[in-house]
Amino acid sequence: MIVLGVILLVIGFLTGLSILWTIGIILVVVGAVLWILGALGHSVGGRKHYW
Repeated sequence: MIVLGVILLVIGFLTGLSILWTIGIILVVVGAVLWILGALGHSVGGRKHYW
C-alpha cells in the first residue's frame, strides 16, 4: 500500500493531476499506520497470528 501510494505521488507530481497526489498521500498514511500497528503486535482487521 505504501509503494502504491508513492507511485501515485510521483505520477501525480509529474503529470500535475491533483487527484492522484491526494490518493497517493492517503495510501501512504494508511499504509504507514497499518504497518506500525502490525509491527507493534496489534491484530489488524481482526486477524490473529499464532506463530
